[in-house]
Amino acid sequence: MSWLSNVRNKIASITKKETPDNLWHKCKNCEAMVFLKEFEDNKHICPKCEHHGRIGPMVRFAQIMDENSWKILPSATVKEDPLKFKDQKKYTDRLKAARAKTEEQDALITVTGTIETIPCVVGVQDFAFMGGSMGLAVGQAFVDGANQALEEQCPYIIFTAAGGARMQEGILSLMQMPKTTVAISMLREAGLPFIVVLTDPTTGGVTASYAMLGDVQISEPGALIGFAGQRVIENTIREKLPEGFQTAEYLLDHGMIDMVVHRKELRAELARVMGYLMAWKTAA
Repeated sequence: MSWLSNVRNKIASITKKETPDNLWHKCKNCEAMVFLKEFEDNKHICPKCEHHGRIGPMVRFAQIMDENSWKILPSATVKEDPLKFKDQKKYTDRLKAARAKTEEQDALITVTGTIETIPCVVGVQDFAFMGGSMGLAVGQAFVDGANQALEEQCPYIIFTAAGGARMQEGILSLMQMPKTTVAISMLREAGLPFIVVLTDPTTGGVTASYAMLGDVQISEPGALIGFAGQRVIENTIREKLPEGFQTAEYLLDHGMIDMVVHRKELRAELARVMGYLMAWKTAA
């Protein structure tokens, strides 16, 4: 090896050590390269195009809840792999991989705490956990959150992010749709608000159940919201769908949701909505 090649290799080695792979974030919308710290400090929103990046439960709770006010509810206890399912991998292996990746037990994490001093129960779905798919654990975690809201007589807020029902649990995953709907009915009978915040993406059986049953429907900007995919719908009805179909803004324009709220304004907006909806209890 020549002395020039030796020097070049050393320079490359030094440069690689000084520029770690996680120093930059590439925006999925405008493809701009942004310093990761700048992106995180901006609430995981691209400073160039305002694209709202996907975030997990712990980051969401830190952004929304009052500091040191929130407590994670125990994980739902359900039978794992009830169908002994296996495709390219065993379902149990997929669960282990998802838990190692996210450090969470399943796709829905629920906490009790306060937002601007208003007591509430908040559930957040994690799309990083098997696409936020809804199975027995998610269904039970949702019901546990509703029961906690009933016990504390406070609003229940759910942040949705899902690809739909969890195929590895078959019909049992679909049974979570009526199960969660019954829990929402119990909240309504008690006069407690159920507020839904739709995040990117919210699709499939989750959209067909609790995601669209809120007393107030809020969405983050640009979120994909729908039941079936656009290509599937177009192939079925054999028509071209409108531009921007299944985006939060399109649904707002067509009366499907109540408001689209920027992430930086979401905490204050949730507090305002809860204040309005719980005014009867304060007056009593």
